[in-house]
Amino acid sequence: MPKIALTDSPDPLALQKLVRSLIAYNEEKAGPRDFRQLALIVSDPETDEVLGGLWGGTTYGQLKIEVLYLPESLRGTGLGRQLIQQAEAEALARGCHAAWLETFSFQARGFYQRMGYSVFGVIDDFPKGHSLYFLTKALVSH
Repeated sequence: MPKIALTDSPDPLALQKLVRSLIAYNEEKAGPRDFRQLALIVSDPETDEVLGGLWGGTTYGQLKIEVLYLPESLRGTGLGRQLIQQAEAEALARGCHAAWLETFSFQARGFYQRMGYSVFGVIDDFPKGHSLYFLTKALVSH
């Protein structure tokens, strides 16, 4: 019987082994994942300081938006919309047919819904008193 060790500081090599093994299994069942990162970085034009941006990746024909952040001073300026549209356009160019993301109830669910995303799942009380929403959108060429 294999032994099981509980730890809150696992060896990074163990995580790499788990991830490589899972990726190999998934590719055996679903084909090559063709993962590519996708990032749009917003920076100060004078100092190049990173102010915000969008970070995600494409795989299996889907864009996954991991992070979209803009400071308060840049919100409501159309920049968030521009970032989403650029990411979606690049995803389409990469052959993607859909996009998805997660957002907390205290974040930007309404913004994403105005961008055409719809809720397909929710975890309530995560964190306590809030919810985590999963949203998706079909991507189509215009």
